Amino acid sequence: MATEPVTEAQPPPPPPAVRPRRLPRGFPRPLYQVERFFRILGPGLITGAADDDPSGIGTYSQVGAAFGTGQLWLALYLLPLAIAVQEMCGRIGLVTGAGIAGVVRRRYSRSLLFGAVLLLVIANTINIGADLGAMVASTQLLVPQVPGIALLIGFTALVVLLEVFVPYRQYARVLKVLVLSLGAYVITAFLIQPDWLALLRATVVPNIQFTPPFLALLVAILGTTISPYLFFWQASEEVEERELHHPDYRGTTPKQQRKSLRAWIHDLRLDTTLGMFISVATFWFIVMTTGLTLHPNGITTIATPDQAARALVPLVQGFPHAGTIAGAIFALGIVGTGLLAVPVLAGAAAYGVCETFGWREGLALPLGRARNFYIIIALATLVGLGLNLLGINPIQALVYAAVINGILAVPLLVLIMRIANDKEVMGAFANGWLSNLGGGITTLAMGAAAVVTLVALFWH
Repeated sequence: MATEPVTEAQPPPPPPAVRPRRLPRGFPRPLYQVERFFRILGPGLITGAADDDPSGIGTYSQVGAAFGTGQLWLALYLLPLAIAVQEMCGRIGLVTGAGIAGVVRRRYSRSLLFGAVLLLVIANTINIGADLGAMVASTQLLVPQVPGIALLIGFTALVVLLEVFVPYRQYARVLKVLVLSLGAYVITAFLIQPDWLALLRATVVPNIQFTPPFLALLVAILGTTISPYLFFWQASEEVEERELHHPDYRGTTPKQQRKSLRAWIHDLRLDTTLGMFISVATFWFIVMTTGLTLHPNGITTIATPDQAARALVPLVQGFPHAGTIAGAIFALGIVGTGLLAVPVLAGAAAYGVCETFGWREGLALPLGRARNFYIIIALATLVGLGLNLLGINPIQALVYAAVINGILAVPLLVLIMRIANDKEVMGAFANGWLSNLGGGITTLAMGAAAVVTLVALFWH
């Protein structure tokens, strides 16, 4: 049965008018605008920061090592596509008041629902395992005497405890701060003193190679930049933000609801654009840095954290034990982004499963009110821990996880496009031509890249 998200049959009378927020006496209006700007940053910024997880760092580093700066163009052309996809996901959450799995459950078939959530859980669990393994391997650069299994258990326990017991408002503030952990690549890029004109040319002019290694890394880049877990996470987090800050939204008239939604969607687009810009800019700087430091020195395949860390040596050149310091900076970046991304991965899986079965869910709820939600978070993280016992190289596993994400994202993108264009679900906020253009190009590009890569690898 169709649902109408922005209207109700018999809406109750509107609540008393809320007086506009008054500025403190002497508070400069420009500072108020800055303060308001930071207040509207939320799920979009966190999503963009989580996008640069250990899997992203590993994949981007491998691209720079293998191809130098020749693939910088991917950052420029992926940015509008990533923004378009994440804006659609966030808009679905804001308009419907439900995550993607919740919308599919109410509107579409159960087989479609179970298939989508199964793809999400598989992709997220593999990604959790790869990220945890990279966190352990990178930490051992600093403390090689500590057994890997002890670090693995410690990181897993820390992630689960933080997500289960730390209130969401505090957790969100911490996630925003962790965005700064990858600044070392930006600083290093300027210290190298590169040929900026050549880098601009490499950023604008595509360099496509029809070889299995290039195609595999192309799918990995697409998969780690436009990832399934980000789709579900941002939609569900926009719902939580709405309930957290606007609990009386359903008590207003349909006209007031539409006006509020327009304002929130405006803020969503700003939030998402900034978040994905930070994500893709980080991608560009990592590829640029590794392409100018590792590739010219013969490191074209990254198999260990130590090899990846050499890209940051120019940052501490001239210091005693520069290699050790660079390793420490790399390790802190991997651990920081891992602590940011693994909870997002586990949380996205929990949102999907709970919405599928109609269980209470949400990071804003305490453990006692959303027990199943937090159990799924713990289970997903523990299964990710178990994958590290298979003996797969932790750094190479980051790229494998990105490739899997790139393949599994395609059917989920088709589903998201279907929801975003369904006027019975989205009402007046269904996709326009620009959203359809961005989403359509993304879906076709990722689908074509996945098919060609699978064929090329099989044929090879």
